[in-house]
Amino acid sequence: MPLDETDKRILRVLQRKGRISNADLSEQVNLSASACHRRVQRLESGGFVRNYVALLDARKMGLPATVFVEITLNAQADEVLEAFEAAVARVPDVLECHLMAGSADYILKVVAEDTEDFARIHRQYLTRLPGVAQMQSSFALRTVFKTTALPV
Repeated sequence: MPLDETDKRILRVLQRKGRISNADLSEQVNLSASACHRRVQRLESGGFVRNYVALLDARKMGLPATVFVEITLNAQADEVLEAFEAAVARVPDVLECHLMAGSADYILKVVAEDTEDFARIHRQYLTRLPGVAQMQSSFALRTVFKTTALPV
């Protein structure tokens, strides 16, 4: 399903204001409320809008430390990758896991209270992940820029 400029305007607004009313959205994108509602439903059913979520403030939730963990596995066989991916998906402190091309096989984004909490996460979960040959952790000192909005 191709996106026209009106669809893109709707998606740009929804990415930043997911709880906007249909009346306000239709006003912002210059459509009637009924036409706007039909388009939003079409975008949702077409899979362009995957979900609506509340983005929490990690600091206020007591998780100000962000750690990026590079993982190298001991093999690249499908069963090793699948076992690792299934296990890492169950670690509650891992926000993201990306299969990589380059020196590391995976990069994880982990949140923690502090270095001691990360040591607990490392000891309790990360060292027990299957197939891991090497691990390197880097603490983010400060988040300079962060968005969840895709360029539309």
